[in-house]
Amino acid sequence: MTQVTYPKRLIEVDLPIKRISAHARREKSIRHGHISTLHIWWARRPLAACRAVICAALWPDPADPLCPETFRAKARQLMEAWAADHLKLCGEESGRHFVAIQKDPNLLKDNTILRRALLDFIADFANWDNSTVKEYLDTSRTLTQAAHEALGGAPGTKPLVVDPFAGGGSIPLEALRVGADAFASDLNPVAVLLNKVVLEYIPKYGQRLADEVRKWGQWVKEEAEKELAEFYPKDQDGATPIAYLWARTVQCEGPGCGTEVPLIRSLWLAKRSNRSVALQVLPNRSKKRVDFQIIIKERDCWVDQANPATKIQAPKFDGMVKRGSATCPCCGYTTPVTRVREQLKARHGGSKDGRLFCTVTSRPGEQGRNYRLPSPLDLNSARNAGTELDRRTKSNVGPMSLVPDEKLDIRGIRHTWAMIYGLETWGDYFTSRQALTLTTLARLVREIHPDSLKDGGFIRALKTCLACGVSRQADYLSSLTIWSSSGEFIAHTFGRQAVPMVWEWPECQPLAHGSGNWLGAINWIALTIEALSTEFVSTGQVERVSAATHLLADDSANGFITDPPYYDAVPYAFLSDYFYVWHRRILKDDHFDLLCNAAVPKDEEIVVDRTHELSNSTHDIAFYERELTKAFTEGRRVLRPDGVGTIVFASKTTTSWEAILKAVVDAGWIVTGSWPIDTEREARVSAQGQARLASSVHLACRPRENHDGSVRMYEIGDWRDVLQELPRRIHEWMPRLAEDGVVGADAIFACLGPALEIFSRYSRVEKASGEVVSLREYLEQVWAAVAKEALTMVFKGADASGFEEDARLTAMWLWTLRTSESNGNGVVSDEESETDDEEEETGKKGKVAGFVLEYDAARKIAQGLGAHLEDLQTLVEVKGDTARLLPVAERTRALFGKDDAQAPSAAKKKKEPQQKLLFEAELQEAEESGGWGQKGVPRVGNTVLDRVHQAMILFAAGRGEALRRFLVDEGVGRAERFWRLAQALSALYPSGTDERRWVEGVQARKKGLGF
Repeated sequence: MTQVTYPKRLIEVDLPIKRISAHARREKSIRHGHISTLHIWWARRPLAACRAVICAALWPDPADPLCPETFRAKARQLMEAWAADHLKLCGEESGRHFVAIQKDPNLLKDNTILRRALLDFIADFANWDNSTVKEYLDTSRTLTQAAHEALGGAPGTKPLVVDPFAGGGSIPLEALRVGADAFASDLNPVAVLLNKVVLEYIPKYGQRLADEVRKWGQWVKEEAEKELAEFYPKDQDGATPIAYLWARTVQCEGPGCGTEVPLIRSLWLAKRSNRSVALQVLPNRSKKRVDFQIIIKERDCWVDQANPATKIQAPKFDGMVKRGSATCPCCGYTTPVTRVREQLKARHGGSKDGRLFCTVTSRPGEQGRNYRLPSPLDLNSARNAGTELDRRTKSNVGPMSLVPDEKLDIRGIRHTWAMIYGLETWGDYFTSRQALTLTTLARLVREIHPDSLKDGGFIRALKTCLACGVSRQADYLSSLTIWSSSGEFIAHTFGRQAVPMVWEWPECQPLAHGSGNWLGAINWIALTIEALSTEFVSTGQVERVSAATHLLADDSANGFITDPPYYDAVPYAFLSDYFYVWHRRILKDDHFDLLCNAAVPKDEEIVVDRTHELSNSTHDIAFYERELTKAFTEGRRVLRPDGVGTIVFASKTTTSWEAILKAVVDAGWIVTGSWPIDTEREARVSAQGQARLASSVHLACRPRENHDGSVRMYEIGDWRDVLQELPRRIHEWMPRLAEDGVVGADAIFACLGPALEIFSRYSRVEKASGEVVSLREYLEQVWAAVAKEALTMVFKGADASGFEEDARLTAMWLWTLRTSESNGNGVVSDEESETDDEEEETGKKGKVAGFVLEYDAARKIAQGLGAHLEDLQTLVEVKGDTARLLPVAERTRALFGKDDAQAPSAAKKKKEPQQKLLFEAELQEAEESGGWGQKGVPRVGNTVLDRVHQAMILFAAGRGEALRRFLVDEGVGRAERFWRLAQALSALYPSGTDERRWVEGVQARKKGLGF
């Protein structure tokens, strides 16, 4: 094997992932000054994680024998100064270490302690609060420069970090922050515009740009008010409408009915602990319409808001639409979803002829929101806006339509499925007044060319920032927004990574001071500019180019750090068209090269398009693997042979992981490290019973190259040696992950990196027969090694092989669903939970009982434990691409031998009494048919897991005496393995589940029964 002649970087040795993860999670809730508030971009990486990873990738490990002494000397000097002068800036953990160094600076002569000091600095620097602190910035930049020159960089130059999937700009932004040069590129023009603002315009123009954005944003508002004030009139009592609540409508198709039915899912307007407001439906059969009254809750009863003396008896809060079907309040007929869809298709989705059913207002000097029914003035102003829009549209003589008429691409239908309801052009997603407002704002920004600003580059930067303001406005001013009754605010269009169908929506008043207003959008942008304006000493370079055909020369970069698309998780191109059509109307003359095409380019985008019968996309997994391999090959080409790469990835499917790992290996990279960093908010812990990643795994890589840049092709690994090393590597790695709170699916995928260190160091691995081992075959062995190691951690101090395969599989299955040592819930990662409407379109159902894994993951886990899913049908149910570990309640039939009995379902908590009755009926039938009645003993299960589950069911059904006989008379409770498994399951079942309560109930009987 080729001799390594360069030192390891810190990221290849160690990383304080627990502390970095805490900062990354917290950052998700930070708003002011964060680049996420400049403009929406999907799945943007936390700056904390990017900052830490870039520092660790650029700085060599001082404890490595090959580390240049010049870097060690500079690092010692800086860390000694840090201990002496900046202890007040340190976090609690690093502070303890630096206190020791302050007392005895000679400690830093130990290179392992110097390494610890650098890692402590990185962990603290990851804190958002420290990201603009001068001491952190100066120290990090000095270390970056020292590392660059010590590793052969020319004096005065900076290391170049390349990110070909720049997206929202987190990685190149942090490269600039820590003192590197940054080259950011992306295929998507919207992403390129955002990166130009962050990496070129803000570092160049700074505070001046923020000031002018505020000034001209105010000018745009004043000019827009002159044109639009009549369409947003104030109430006669001085109240200002801040939101108008609309609903799409259909005509009831019940016999002889024809009522106009507003498609409202919920009648709640305000649902707060101290204030409740709702609508009540008033069927008006004679006029074939649905009227409303507003009701409020006073003390313990509901009253009519207009007449508080009128009490409302038992109001209902469900609306008229459910899963796409509309129920008429007048006749009770339900128009099926297919007919609802056809009616809306005939009216281009119904955005422009919807029903205004409520107006939300605010009054000067008063807190809170007020709700009233629409007035004639409200209705006339909305109608007049449509007339004015038609007039302007007819008089428009520009090269593009006034309102975006570009069609949505059918290939993205799995994520933009609102189009099947007739919302086929981007203009269909806006009401007439919304479109009138947005076209006015867009025109005013486009026409800005102040004589006082002579610098054409600055004017371009100013208009680009203001165009981001129009984009932010469009995000809040569409027929896809949602009124949050719990918070009484408008939730923006892209609350998740899709363009779904929304039945009712709030229309914001952009010229007022409610949520989603224009000056609010401008202020967010200005705050971001101000936060970043004083931090950089250089600008980045941004280009629009495919990652598969890079612009840079060979061996020109020092770091290749990127976050590629995650398989089919986010359809960036299909979603960003929503903003692109507005950017094009505003900035085409200023960024012609970016905005010359009618839509965002999609043919080259490296993603997998979800299959759909209406889509003709060829972006399948083969395309993804092929193009991603090209992109990673280009990354290796532009990176110096001694450079370092970091590839970020997070996915819940084994298929997508195999695809990206295959691309890494095939592109000629060696994986040298792997670090899972938690990138999700703790508040998103919600998908109980599902394996969703909370972490993004950062793969540290090196080019598998010779000094001349050619790929090393003749290093052949022996399959037996690889298999012998693999379990040792996993055994070293998993306890370390557990110490940092990384368990479950996060730990499994985090182990892929260390496993790949073994496999990817060779150009190929061969068996004794000469057969080449595929990556897929190797990954099967990795899953087996991980499963076995995880079981030793679950059954601490016990031989896991002493349990039958069903117990081993159950334990591993539940462990996989865990997300931390203290939390047994699953975590939703890049995709939010789907709405009822999406489920209606995609055929998905709501939450199911049991514990769900992707089928291939479940198969790999079972195989690694020597089990086969098809042999465990009373324990596991397989449907399509998912596998479900059955709830204990559903195993009653198999466990008690009553084949024709109906297994009780694991009902929700509110149905607990009914569930108990189901258990009673089930067990009574089993007792009678089995003859164990009041004195006999239930049939004992075949395996330890069966016996534990039987005991849990007896406890849950209140069969205390039967449980005693089962454990004592039959001797089940005398087996130590029974209690050991029960103890393990009590720790593995998610908190709050029936299974957790039941197994703990069984354990509580142990001492009283004399065991």
